Amino acid sequence: MIKTRNAAHAEESAEVEVLFAEAARFDAISKKIKASLSRLEGGGQPVNDALKPVYSNTQGLQVMNENIDKILDAIDKMLGPSEDKGREERIIRAGPDRVGLPDYLASLKRIDRSLSQMSSTNLRVNQQAIGDFKELFNDGNNQLQALFRSILVEDVQPVEPLHYLTKEIPFPVLQQEKVSRLGLIDSFLSSTAARDASYNSRESPSIRIYAEMRGAYLSSSLHNLSAASISTSKRKASDEIYRQGTSGIGTYAQGLEGIFFAEFGNISAIFARENWGLAFEATCRKALAEFAKTLRELNMHIKQNLTTDCFLAYEIVEIVTNIGYRLDQLSGQLKLPFADALKPVRENAKSSLPELIEDVRRRLASMQTLPLDGSALPFTSEVMTRMQTMTMYPQSLASIMSSLSDGHWHSPFAAAASNTNSSASLPSLKSFDIGADSSQLLAHYIMETIETLLTGLDSKARTLLKSKSLCGVFMANNVAVIDRMIRSSDLASVLGSNASSKIETWRKKGTSAYLDSWREPCSALMDVQYTNRHARPPSGSNGVIDSAAVIKQLGSKDRDVIKEKFKNFNASFDELSAKHNKGLAMEREVRSQLAREVQAMIEPLYARFWDRYHEIDKGKGKYVKFDKGSLSAQLATLG
Repeated sequence: MIKTRNAAHAEESAEVEVLFAEAARFDAISKKIKASLSRLEGGGQPVNDALKPVYSNTQGLQVMNENIDKILDAIDKMLGPSEDKGREERIIRAGPDRVGLPDYLASLKRIDRSLSQMSSTNLRVNQQAIGDFKELFNDGNNQLQALFRSILVEDVQPVEPLHYLTKEIPFPVLQQEKVSRLGLIDSFLSSTAARDASYNSRESPSIRIYAEMRGAYLSSSLHNLSAASISTSKRKASDEIYRQGTSGIGTYAQGLEGIFFAEFGNISAIFARENWGLAFEATCRKALAEFAKTLRELNMHIKQNLTTDCFLAYEIVEIVTNIGYRLDQLSGQLKLPFADALKPVRENAKSSLPELIEDVRRRLASMQTLPLDGSALPFTSEVMTRMQTMTMYPQSLASIMSSLSDGHWHSPFAAAASNTNSSASLPSLKSFDIGADSSQLLAHYIMETIETLLTGLDSKARTLLKSKSLCGVFMANNVAVIDRMIRSSDLASVLGSNASSKIETWRKKGTSAYLDSWREPCSALMDVQYTNRHARPPSGSNGVIDSAAVIKQLGSKDRDVIKEKFKNFNASFDELSAKHNKGLAMEREVRSQLAREVQAMIEPLYARFWDRYHEIDKGKGKYVKFDKGSLSAQLATLG
């Protein structure tokens, strides 16, 4: 047992000794390695110092190599356009018609790209090539503009608008093949480079050319309508009121709207959307200038004949405002040109409102005589014709009167102030709304005009006519004309029931004045009865007065008075009847209305007087000329 342990211990001791021996050997090796590293570091420092410059030179060579590569690339890029110059020059010199528009545009785009590349290098050696390419680009740009113009020139012959308006067919547009080619050209000419090559970099050359060519086409096509508008507006007697639709301005505006709509169709198919408004405004500019000139000439004519031709101004305001809004919805560019063209006419239309009322006062004040037969003045019909004509222009008058406000039309200064303060813009759509307020404004204006007319007529009649009854007939006739012209036109719906009451007031004044002359025969039928002198006069059956008994109770003087009354009545009644039937001119409704009033006034008085005193001449007819029946028949002849 003991021997076994000793053997194991001896074996382990031997292994430990071996391990110690190995550790000592490794320690010696480690010392040798450290000594070698120390010697290596001491010998490597000179090598390191020698390699540092070599490393720096290597980095510099790498950067230089990269720069050389870039220079070579730049040279390749410079040589590339120069090498392509011959090909592009052949294409540009040949022109778009020979090489085809798509290839020609592609060549110009390559030239533009080459110019951009060479310009970015800023090398002096490129200046000659840049100049050559710019010359080539400008030449190509000019050829494109010439092609654009040549395509348009094929369709610049003026058209006759009446042909399309009367047949209700659309105005002609450019052919689709031409539109496609023009669109391709515009897509290039609208580029920045093409604009820079143009004389005006802010405007696309294609828009300028299109506006020049098509603008002349629009203007020349509409020229005849312009001339017709002026001639038809002046083709009437100087004192004749303008009749709606007789001027050619409506046809002119209709033709302008139709041809403008067709032209916008061309523009929207050729140009980019952001250029529609600019191109449309530029194209229509010349035609709109001609339209504005026509309106100025018409306005001068209206101003010289304001009381008769102001209605043409109302018509123009309505027509131009409507087409201005419709065309402005296409591009948003035409509202201001139409407003500027319309402004002088609109101002004249405003000033006409106080002028028409003032003209009534002025004309009445200048009258030195009135009809001696009491007939209505022709001037009354003239004024009412004006009022009837006004109802044909509800939209324009609603806008104009709204800007003046209720009652301010009677002052020319108010209209002038409104014109001064108004901006150059079309009336708002809201101002064209024919609502209750607008209708009331027109009704108030018409009634003020009628009141001014009747008041002036009444004042003149009391001054110039010799009798009150004649004044009554004169006023009744004029009132009848006014009432008839109201009822037979749209004035009835505009004025409503308020007018009827005012007209009736004037009718009653005229009737009352006329009946004043019939008070004389009425006064002859008045008698005096003394109830304290005699007993109640005997009466017959059914309450009928016994005329014989009444006469019997009268004294001789009273009988003479009754006889005189009958004689006076007969003379006065015959005179007034003859004058009523033949001496006075009366409107049909006036004659019948006054006859009814006279009958209602005379017949009851005469019937009472006749019942009491007809036995004064015992039926001989010497004093009692009429019995009740014959008087009623005679009164009936008055109507």
